[in-house]
Amino acid sequence: MLSEPPKEETIESVRPFAIMWGGQAVSLFGSRLVRFTIVWYLTLQTGSATVLAITMIMALLPQILIAPFAGSYVDRWNRRRTMIVADTITALSILFLVAMFYFGTIEIWHIYLAMLIGSAAGAFHWPAMLASTTLMVPKKHLSRIAGMNQTLQGAAGILAPPLGALVLILLPMSAILMIDVVTAVIAIGALAAVHVPQPERKSPLVEKSVLGDMMDGFRFLRKSRGLLVIVLMGMFLNLVGGPASTLIPILVTNHFHGDVTYLAIIQSASAIGMVLSGVFLGIWGGGKKRTVTALVTLILMGIVDILIGLMPPDAFLQATALFFLVAALGTIVNGSILALLQSTIPGDMQGRVFALVGAGAAAMMPIGLVIAGPVADVYGVPIWFIASGVGTIVLTTAALLAPSVRALDDVMETASAESPEEPIEGLVPNSEDEETVILQAHDELNETE
Repeated sequence: MLSEPPKEETIESVRPFAIMWGGQAVSLFGSRLVRFTIVWYLTLQTGSATVLAITMIMALLPQILIAPFAGSYVDRWNRRRTMIVADTITALSILFLVAMFYFGTIEIWHIYLAMLIGSAAGAFHWPAMLASTTLMVPKKHLSRIAGMNQTLQGAAGILAPPLGALVLILLPMSAILMIDVVTAVIAIGALAAVHVPQPERKSPLVEKSVLGDMMDGFRFLRKSRGLLVIVLMGMFLNLVGGPASTLIPILVTNHFHGDVTYLAIIQSASAIGMVLSGVFLGIWGGGKKRTVTALVTLILMGIVDILIGLMPPDAFLQATALFFLVAALGTIVNGSILALLQSTIPGDMQGRVFALVGAGAAAMMPIGLVIAGPVADVYGVPIWFIASGVGTIVLTTAALLAPSVRALDDVMETASAESPEEPIEGLVPNSEDEETVILQAHDELNETE
C-alpha cells in the first residue's frame, strides 16, 4: 500500500510508529547490553587491543561495502519485511554464539563472524527504518523523533554497562546472549503487528540495475549542492569525532593521569548529556530553521572541543563538564540534520541516499583512526581535540555562509507544508515528479549564489 506522511495528528495515526519504535527500543537495549558483555569477555580472554580493533572492523566493513547497494534494495523491497528479515538474521547470528558458548566450543573467530553478519543485516535495517519513519510521522515532528532516538541512545549508554556488569556476575555468557535474541524477537513481533507504508515509486526501479540505482542516489546529492555540503560535513565530523571518542581512554590515562573510574565518569556524563538534550529536542521540535540550528550548534561544538584540548591535567572535572556539553550539542546537531534529510529527500529515494550517507560516514572512522593515532602518539591526544575543533569551526562557518546551504531551510519548509486537500502550488503539481520538483527547487536556489 502506498502512503504519505499522516496529515492529522491523532493517536491512531501515530500508533503504528509508536509500536514499531517501542520494539526497536527494546531491541537496542538488549543489543547494547550484550555488546558490552562481549567486549568485556574479549578483553578478559585476550587482553589484546588488536582483537578489539578487529571486532570493530568487522562491525564497520559491511556498513562501508554493503550499505550503498543495500539502499537500492531497500527502495525496491517492502521495507517492513526488510526490517523483519534483518532483525531475524541478527538474532540467528547471536543464537549461533549462544550454541558455541553453551557447548564450550567458542572461538574468537566465531564472534568476528557474528559481528560481520549482524552488521551486514544492519546495513539493510538502518536505511529501511529511517525511510519508513518519514512516511509514518508528520514531517514537522521529525526533529522530535530524532530527539527521542538520541535520548534512547543515551539511556542505553547509561544503563547497558552497569546492567552488563551485573549479568556477567549472575549468568553464563550463553544466557546473557539470549537477552539479545529475546529482545530481537520483541522487535520482530512489533513490526509484524503494524502496517509500514511504502512510498509511491516515481521511477521504474525494476528496470534499472542496482548499480544504476546507487548512481541515482549519487546524482541526487550532486545536484543538490546544499544537501551535499551537509553530508560532507557529517562525514568530516565522523572523521574527527570518531577518533576523538576512541582516544578518550588515552586522554584519561596519559593527560589526566586517571584510571577506569575517570573513564566511567566521562562516559556517564556524556550519556546523561545525550539523554537530557534528546528530551529537550523532543519537546522543542528543533525549530523551523533546522539547517541554521545544526550549523550554529556545530560551531559551538568546535569551541568546546578546543576547550577540552586546552584543559590542564588537574582540570578533570572541568573537562568532564565539557564532554557532557559536547554530547548534548551533538544530539541537537544529529537530530536537526537527520530531520533535514528526511524532510527533503524524496520518499522513494531515501533508502539509497541514507545508505550512501551511512556508508560514507562509516568509511571515515578507520581513516580518522589511521591519522589520529600517529598524531596523538607524537603530539598528545589534546592536540587532536584542538585540531578537530578548529577544523569544525572553519568548515561549518564556510557552510553557514553558503547560500545553497542556508536555502535548504526554505526548501524544507515548503516541502513539509501540509495540505490534505490539494497540492501546494508551485511545489508538487499533479503532472510533475516529486523528486524532479525538489531537485528543480534546489537548482533554482543554487542559481542565486
